[in-house]
Amino acid sequence: MANPRPIQRPVEDRLFHQRDAIKSGLQGAIVGGSAGFFLSAVQNSLAKRNVGAWGVFTRSGSTIGSLTTLTTVYCFSKDATANLREKEDSLNTCVGAFLGGATLGLRTGSVPRIFGFGAAFAVVMTVFDYSGGSLRGVRPEVEGMDEYERKEYLRKNRRRPIEETIADIGEGRGIYHPP
Repeated sequence: MANPRPIQRPVEDRLFHQRDAIKSGLQGAIVGGSAGFFLSAVQNSLAKRNVGAWGVFTRSGSTIGSLTTLTTVYCFSKDATANLREKEDSLNTCVGAFLGGATLGLRTGSVPRIFGFGAAFAVVMTVFDYSGGSLRGVRPEVEGMDEYERKEYLRKNRRRPIEETIADIGEGRGIYHPP
């Protein structure tokens, strides 16, 4: 007689390693500040009037500050949440993205917009993180292959013999068995 309540193996949790949230926040500030500076320079170069080289800081300098605070708050709160919960999952990204989006919404001064920006960033970043964190998709084939080798592997893996193809679709209509 089989055991009606079989012993189930415990789910193995991955070992969590603490992250330095302050270091992550500073790295986020550097990346966000650089991206903000680049976008501010683009805004300055596309201006209809000549505002000069310092227009990057004077005219559209708020872009630099906004992106710096956004990425700083996102990176810091994501790692701080992971450290407090001692788990590495999508909820950390959700909290970090909500707080980062809310800091971007602070410029508007409207509470609904603050929550809206936070919710929008949280949804987009959480879905991105939950689905694997890549825009290219997951490649389940052999790791370390370059694109050419991967395509050759797929072609060899999915080739069918001509006899099998002709047996499936039949001869005629310009399709004949080779001599």
